[in-house]
Amino acid sequence: MFGEIAPRYDLLNHLLSLNVDRYWRWRTVRRVAPQGEAPILDLCTGTGDLALAYARGNGPPVDILAADFCHEMLVVARRKAQRTGLAQRVQFIEADASRLPLPDGRFQIVCVAFGLRNVQDTDRGLSEMVRVCQPGGRVAVLEFSQPTWQPFKAVYQFYFRFVLPAIGQLMARNRHRAYNYLPASVAEFPSGPALVRRMEQAGLRDVSYEPLTFGIATLYVGTC
Repeated sequence: MFGEIAPRYDLLNHLLSLNVDRYWRWRTVRRVAPQGEAPILDLCTGTGDLALAYARGNGPPVDILAADFCHEMLVVARRKAQRTGLAQRVQFIEADASRLPLPDGRFQIVCVAFGLRNVQDTDRGLSEMVRVCQPGGRVAVLEFSQPTWQPFKAVYQFYFRFVLPAIGQLMARNRHRAYNYLPASVAEFPSGPALVRRMEQAGLRDVSYEPLTFGIATLYVGTC
């Protein structure tokens, strides 16, 4: 499914979010900025937007490793890194977030943007993020969530359930109806205090969360 939509994934992300997704990643980089020289890991990187946002950030220059299980997404990510002149800062690898081929305690930041809900076992994915994070390092999860403020909630849910899937399927035709999967996966995924509890159970402490853009997305941050 992800391989089929990879060629138009970036276009649709920016179009369907009215470019607000760029702000969410920028906010993540500002909120969870690198400190020191240890590398950063971006899991479920897709076409590499969060990894590249870190590469463009104003913090100290550190190595960035970006991992995804979808080869077609990584092809797009590598091309984008070359085109933007950031290929020397970011290394892309094909890897399963549930079984990372990486050593314990290597990264100062382990982050994931809009990908944790796609990991089949959420708790296993969080445990792997904690395992490869340094003691005192941070885990950041940027994920879609459900707005609670009315009347915005009703308008957004109509858009998210009906308008977005129709536009997505029209512009990125695929056999798996990927843009119907999106709202369904968001509705089923834990958010707010429920995800905080899962992160704490995985071994994180001082977990906090920040709703973004009326609660369309939420940034969760915990310390290893």
